[in-house]
Order: sequence, then C-alpha cells, then structure tokens
Amino acid sequence: MSYPFSAYLYRLRSIHRWSLMRSTAPDNVAEHSFHVALLTHLLCEIGNARFERSLNAERAATLALFHDATEVFTGDIPTPVKHHNPRLLSNFREMEAIAAERLLSMVPPELQNVYTPLLSPGQAKGSSEDAALVVYVKAADSLDAYLKCAWELTTGNREFAVAKTQLLDKLQRLQLPEITYFLEHLAPSFEMTLDELSETEQHESD
Repeated sequence: MSYPFSAYLYRLRSIHRWSLMRSTAPDNVAEHSFHVALLTHLLCEIGNARFERSLNAERAATLALFHDATEVFTGDIPTPVKHHNPRLLSNFREMEAIAAERLLSMVPPELQNVYTPLLSPGQAKGSSEDAALVVYVKAADSLDAYLKCAWELTTGNREFAVAKTQLLDKLQRLQLPEITYFLEHLAPSFEMTLDELSETEQHESD
C-alpha cells in the first residue's frame, strides 16, 4: 500500500504566504516552517542558557516543522481574515482539525503514534511537555513574521510597516525573556545589508 504523507508535505513549498500583501520576495509555507523550527530551537536554547530553563530544543524544533502542515489542504489564510470574528476563527480551527485527520490517514499505521502528536498536539495523550514547548513554537511563528516585515521594510516596501508594529506589540505581550533577548541581540542584524553584516563580523573579530 502506498502512503502519500511525505509527498503532500513536500507540496507545502507551493502554498504561498502573505497573499494580501505586496511582497518584495515571495514566501512559502515550507520555507516558513524551516525558519520557525530554527527560531524555536534558538529560543529554547536561549532559555536554557540564559534563564535556567530545561527545554527540549530538539523536540520543540520538530513540533515547529509540522506546525503548519495542515495548510497543504487549507492554504495559508491571512491572520486579519481568520481573526476577523470568533465564528470565522472557530470554523478555521475545525478545518485545521479535519486537515490533520486527513494527513494522519496517510501515515503508515506503525508510525501513527509518532506523527499524531506532531499534527494534532492538543489531542495527543501525555503531551504536557509538548504543550509547554508549543508556547515557544507560537512565539517563533510570530517572530518569523516580524522578521519578514523588518526585512521588507529595509527594501523600502512600506506595505509591511503596520504589520511590523502590530507583531512587535504581540511579541512584547508574550512576556517571554527569550523573545526580549532575541529582539535586543539578534533581530537588529536582519535589517542590515550584506555589506553591513560583513563589516559587523569583521569588527567583532578584530
């Protein structure tokens, strides 16, 4: 029997993000998922190293890789659309659950216990650790969107100006010291040109 689970996940690269915005560079869900996994891992390790946490960064990064997997069926619905009213958001959450069930039906039976908590973390048994890590996945999700806005603004594209301000406010309201650390020490470099990054690197090595 053939299981098309992986083939569908590869199609995440065909799901475009920011569909309502005029972007300088295109963005897709596969690329976004990779970035969120990187940021999630980094936030967890910042928490472990700077704030005496005991976070499983590897598990968190794995959760992040699959956090938007259902969008292969639902598409990327812009935040202003799905959060326009509670009924619309509720309907979207139901769509996500149905999409997760469809993806899970494509997983070989012997792997169901592995991928169920990744595709439906809220429904998995014994997922208390995962629930704590999902906080960092969601933070990284918003952080990646913020960095996208910052990058677009450096190119002169003011289409993302309001979104950047809103996302910064959202990140600050999370009150995660790991996010504060990232915004202070790591985020500024995303607004630099390649030459500026090289100069900074050279200055640090001198």
